[in-house]
Amino acid sequence: MRKRSARIADICLIVEGAYPYVSGGVSAWVHGLMRRQPGLEFCVVAILPEPPPPAPKYDSLPNLQALHHLYLSETSSRRRWLRPGSFDQAGFDQAVNAFLSAGGGLAELAQVERLITPLVKARRTADLLDSRLAWNLVCDLYAREMPHESFLHFFWAWRALFGGLVATMSLPLPAARVYHTVSTGYAGLLAARAAVETGRPAIITEHGVYTNERRIEILQAEWIVDTLDKGFAIHDPRRDLRDFWTTAFESYARACYEACADVITLHGGNQPAQTMQGASAARMKIIPNGVDYEALSRLPRAGPDDPPTIALVGRVVPIKDIKTYVQAVQLLRPRFPGLTALVMGPTDEQPDYYEECKATVAQLGLCGTLRFTGQVNVAQHFPRIHVNVLTSVSESQPLSVLEAGAAGIPTVATNVGACREILLGRRDEHPALGAGGIVTDVASPEQTAAAVGELLSDRGRRERLGLVMQQRIKRYYDLPVVDDAYAGIYQRHMQAPAQQVA
Repeated sequence: MRKRSARIADICLIVEGAYPYVSGGVSAWVHGLMRRQPGLEFCVVAILPEPPPPAPKYDSLPNLQALHHLYLSETSSRRRWLRPGSFDQAGFDQAVNAFLSAGGGLAELAQVERLITPLVKARRTADLLDSRLAWNLVCDLYAREMPHESFLHFFWAWRALFGGLVATMSLPLPAARVYHTVSTGYAGLLAARAAVETGRPAIITEHGVYTNERRIEILQAEWIVDTLDKGFAIHDPRRDLRDFWTTAFESYARACYEACADVITLHGGNQPAQTMQGASAARMKIIPNGVDYEALSRLPRAGPDDPPTIALVGRVVPIKDIKTYVQAVQLLRPRFPGLTALVMGPTDEQPDYYEECKATVAQLGLCGTLRFTGQVNVAQHFPRIHVNVLTSVSESQPLSVLEAGAAGIPTVATNVGACREILLGRRDEHPALGAGGIVTDVASPEQTAAAVGELLSDRGRRERLGLVMQQRIKRYYDLPVVDDAYAGIYQRHMQAPAQQVA
């Protein structure tokens, strides 16, 4: 726990699985946001699967009052269940069923919150998962929703989701004037609860659309056993465990969007998905990521006599699809014998995937060409890099593309998130600046290699694209513009009177 304070924080930031324990990405955004708003006092709720927390990757800030932890697994015990006399089992069953299996929203969340409050006060939430009442609830839900599934698999899926829900409802809320979540999921659920319980404003800044990212992970998850073959049917009403997980996270998103006074995202491409989950168009805003254009634009550029060098800046995790990058490097090496390829980002988030990537590098004979640097200061490496590469299967508005662009380095990126918008220009860009990079299909090492090869072999085109990127970053993505936008939103909500949300 970082330093604590009895004072009410101006802003409570709610972060799931990131700050301050994961480097880069959302964590870097959170740290930078607090650092560049020195006149405000923050606290942070870090949501983690289980204790203890890992070593933090960021130093403390003078305006960070406290770091609180919400552990999603800390809800069970071996004590016997004691039911409060006022506990409404039928209402509780109805609310939980709607929230986990039928797509509930803020009203259902408020009902769950009201029913759990007596248990929180009596410090009995740890008994809830092991109670006969909970057993009856999961049995009834199984019989109604998924009798075709393995009960064992269904039980543990339900327990994980219900346990996370109870943990989120049980955390003592830090006092704050504004609650700011950086995703839906459990973080968004906690922000919605804070709005309901305190009447203070909640806002969300969604980098990637959380429900979409979880859906990808759920579809790829090998630990979810498939027991239902829907074939090519479009309107098959039967549901399997993947549907169960997905629906729960959609419910969390719906409750969050309904509760938030501002629904902010980094680019317009996220807004249709937010609208589908109930976000109000009147509350939606776009505030892009910002980068330090002034500092990055002054960096020297890689010259034509330097060895051809490319880099992928990002965490070594499956969603970044490092293996496609590795395969593209294999295709490039015969054309550029002196090629240096870097992967610049932390390797400890998913060690098994990192080992797979290293094995692929060795298998393809690229150990002398491709290097994993770990977490580094990218600004120190940019002067040697000719082309930035991104091969992600899902992104929002990647900082690596913005930072490289501010340094005058063009990017070859997959067509995900805001990459097309950043590289080719927004629809409202006036005057139009033109292309600042090349967009490829997802999971296509051939297209990635071809695009990178074009830029490595054509210095004039590479420099033109780099100049376009610098102009675009200065116009739309410079940090002072972004910081002013958040300062204005915070001041408006901090001054607002408390309101009853539900």
